[in-house]
Amino acid sequence: MNNQQSEMPYFRTIRSFVRREGRMTPRQKEALEAHWLKYGVDTPVADLDFVTLFGREAPVIVEIGFGMGQSLLTLAKQNPHNNYLGIEVHKPGVGALLADLVEHGVSNVRVMMTDAKEVMENHISSESLEGVLLFFPDPWPKVRHHKRRLVQPDFVACVSRRLKSGGYFHMATDWENYAQHMMQVASNCQQLDNKAGVGQFTPRPESRPYTKFERRGQKLGHGVWDLLLIKRSF
Repeated sequence: MNNQQSEMPYFRTIRSFVRREGRMTPRQKEALEAHWLKYGVDTPVADLDFVTLFGREAPVIVEIGFGMGQSLLTLAKQNPHNNYLGIEVHKPGVGALLADLVEHGVSNVRVMMTDAKEVMENHISSESLEGVLLFFPDPWPKVRHHKRRLVQPDFVACVSRRLKSGGYFHMATDWENYAQHMMQVASNCQQLDNKAGVGQFTPRPESRPYTKFERRGQKLGHGVWDLLLIKRSF
């Protein structure tokens, strides 16, 4: 290492997730090994080519952090005219989704197993997405961990640049403090309009599937807050 390199400051990337691998079931492991080549997407060196990736031209919706994949599977089955790109770092969840995609014969989903923030910033073209979904992300409830929350001004600005005019960013959480944080950050993004009105949350859309995290939160007595943002047409 030369002197110039040794003097360069080291900045540790703050991640919004912790890899919790967990134990994979035989079904999840077998699906990951057998079907990754069909559904999986390795991180490219340039922007993703969605037409090549899906084999057709159709609206593209990204779901960030799909967990075990139930909401993504449901949306893909209900909306075969859309293409869905799911991004998740939890390997058992990826394996579970791949197994379900095969079992249900769903072909309009592709999966990435990497950092969603890095994908959004570096591998998706501007104004190429119809929608972005962020359902029940890790709330990082402790104040000292709030910096790890995915929803930050730079991330929301990045999402807005990737959306087409009229495209949408749909967030949902069962942590009231995080909901208020989302509202504050989103309200300061000049490219996005709150569909429900300034400072208002959207009533739960029927189109959003119930998730395991939502049901768990309800059992704990948590409320649920949806925030639906629309990309402005300038």
